[in-house]
Amino acid sequence: MGLFAFLKSKFGKKKEETASTPEAKQQEESLASYEKGLEKSRKNFASRLEELSKRYAKVNEEYFEELEQILIESDVGVALALHLIENLLDWANEEKVSEPKQINEKLVDDMFVDYATKGDSIENEVRFVEDGPTVLLVCGVNGVGKTTSIAKLAYRYKNQGKKVVLAAGDTFRAGAVEQLQVWADRLGVPLIKGKENGDPASVAYDGAKFAKDNGYDLLIVDTAGRLQTKNNLMQELGKISRVLSKEIPGAPHESFLIIDATTGQNGILQAKAFSEVTSITGIVITKMDGTSKGGILLAIRDELGVPVRFIGLGEKMEDLREFDLDQYLYGLLLGNEAV
Repeated sequence: MGLFAFLKSKFGKKKEETASTPEAKQQEESLASYEKGLEKSRKNFASRLEELSKRYAKVNEEYFEELEQILIESDVGVALALHLIENLLDWANEEKVSEPKQINEKLVDDMFVDYATKGDSIENEVRFVEDGPTVLLVCGVNGVGKTTSIAKLAYRYKNQGKKVVLAAGDTFRAGAVEQLQVWADRLGVPLIKGKENGDPASVAYDGAKFAKDNGYDLLIVDTAGRLQTKNNLMQELGKISRVLSKEIPGAPHESFLIIDATTGQNGILQAKAFSEVTSITGIVITKMDGTSKGGILLAIRDELGVPVRFIGLGEKMEDLREFDLDQYLYGLLLGNEAV
C-alpha cells in the first residue's frame, strides 16, 4: 500500500466516525484545518498531478520533465525537485515501472521519507524546562506575521495552563510594541516593554527577571525584524541571548523563526540568513492558507534540516496548528486519484 492510500484509509475512516473523545475531536478539527488551509496548494499540486497522469498512458522523458516542473512551481525547491525526480527515474528503470499512478505513489512516499529523515526528529511543542521559566526567542523579518504568531503561541500555552509573559524586544519598528500590547491585553498576559528605539537586550533582561521572580512558565521574547547586515543581526541576537542566559541558565531554550509561506523561495533565503547567526530550533510557517505553493515546508527541511514546528492555516487563534507531516501530505493531496 502506498503512503497516500494509507493516509486516505487512516484519515478517511476517522472522518466517518463520530468523535467520541476530546482527543478524537481535536484530531478531527486539526485535519479539517489542514484540508481547508492547503486548498490553494492542493489545486496547484494535486490537481496538476492528476491532470498529468491522465494525459499519459505510460511515463516517458516528457512526463518526468513536467513532473519536475510541477514540483518546482510548488516551491519544493530546485535541488529537492531534481533529487526526487532522479530517484524516481532510477527506481522506475530498476523496477520496470511505467504507469503514472505508480510513479506518483512513489513520489509521495519519497517526499515523506525525505522530510522525515532530514535533520533531527523532534516534538513540535515547546520543550519546557523543569526548573524556572522556559524562554522562547522569536525571530523573523518584518511582515511575516511575527506578532500574530507570538499571540497565537501565547494563547496556545495559556490554554494549556501555563503562565505566559511576553517581552517586546522589537523596539525599532514603529508600532511593534503597541501591536503586541493589544494582543497582550486581549489574552490577559503581561507585556514587558522598554523605551522606543531602546536596547532590545535590556527588555529581554527585564522580561527574564520578571518571569523568574513571579513564577512564570513561559517567556516569549520578540526580536527586531530587520535584516540589514548579518553582523548587526548577529550582534543583536547574540547580546539578547547572553543577557537571557545570565538571568536564566540555558536560555533561550527555544528559538523559533517565523516564515511567511507566500514569500516562497525568499523564505528559504531568510531562514539561511537567520540560521547563520543564531541557533534556530524550529520554524513557524504562517499564511499557508494564502499560498498555492505549499511545498515550501519540504524545501526548508531539505536545505536547513530544521523542523517545522507549527503551521498557520487560517486567521483564527486555533489555526496555528502543530505541524503533522501525515496531515500535511493528506491535505496537499486530498482526493487526488493520481496517487
